[in-house]
Amino acid sequence: MAAALAAWLLVFHATVPDLPGRPGSLLETFLPWLALAVPLLLAVGLLRRSATALLAALLPAVAWLAHFGHLLPLPGSAPQDPAALTVVQHNAADDNPDPAGTARTLLAADAGIVALQEVVPATRPAYDAAFAERYPHSAVLGTVGLWSAYPLTDVRALDIRPHGIGRDWQRGMRATAATPHGEVAVYVVHLPSLRLTPKSGFGSARRDESAALLGAVLAAERLDRVVLLGDLNGTVDDRGLAPLTTRLDAPASGLAFSWPASLPLARIDHVLARRAEVTRVWTLPATGSDHLPVAASVTF
Repeated sequence: MAAALAAWLLVFHATVPDLPGRPGSLLETFLPWLALAVPLLLAVGLLRRSATALLAALLPAVAWLAHFGHLLPLPGSAPQDPAALTVVQHNAADDNPDPAGTARTLLAADAGIVALQEVVPATRPAYDAAFAERYPHSAVLGTVGLWSAYPLTDVRALDIRPHGIGRDWQRGMRATAATPHGEVAVYVVHLPSLRLTPKSGFGSARRDESAALLGAVLAAERLDRVVLLGDLNGTVDDRGLAPLTTRLDAPASGLAFSWPASLPLARIDHVLARRAEVTRVWTLPATGSDHLPVAASVTF
């Protein structure tokens, strides 16, 4: 019964209703961890010396591999395309005690584009100074920033504020980057945070509203090629991010759990693309943030 339930949730997680408290979104946030059911079921089968129980454990194992198996690195995988564009996404934390050290970690990825969230007046000078030589083109609007090796034009703020949020809340921007692959619309965003409490459950209403507003902006984007970098405060399986994941493609390889940095449980920092493929995503070493930086390889 437990094996069938775990397999069902992996394959048909969208059937879990989003009742008050949004249990469906909560399940989808930690969906990869249903893999833990497999060793538990195997242990039970061994203790009971039951061949039926051991075979039952294959149900969630097969379901997990069907859903997440393509993200696992395979031995002998093809090397990274040298023509691919490397990008970095990082929620650098507004209370980061070492922004200069954070910048050095990000520079080591040798990316063409770096996107940051939670850039504040106290930390921005350190990023500007560290990135100046490698990334001569930059823009910071509100608390989101973009540093680029390629010229940036048409830089503008995005209004993705949920209802009731003041105009000083500025966590979205869009720019056109003149890359060697042609013009690319680059979005840098930071969706509202979630709160998990016994009283209200999984508080994702504002995040979901902001995602819907951003989805409408993406639908109207005039450029074919789009790369979105952001702290979306959710995973690509989370139905609350459907306005984005139905318009943009997720990475083809890599689990890259990015939060919390001390014990990563989920990838809520993302690189998504349209008319391009995010062929691989991986995490970088920890910085002074509670998120791990995420790097991705994008091919056009």
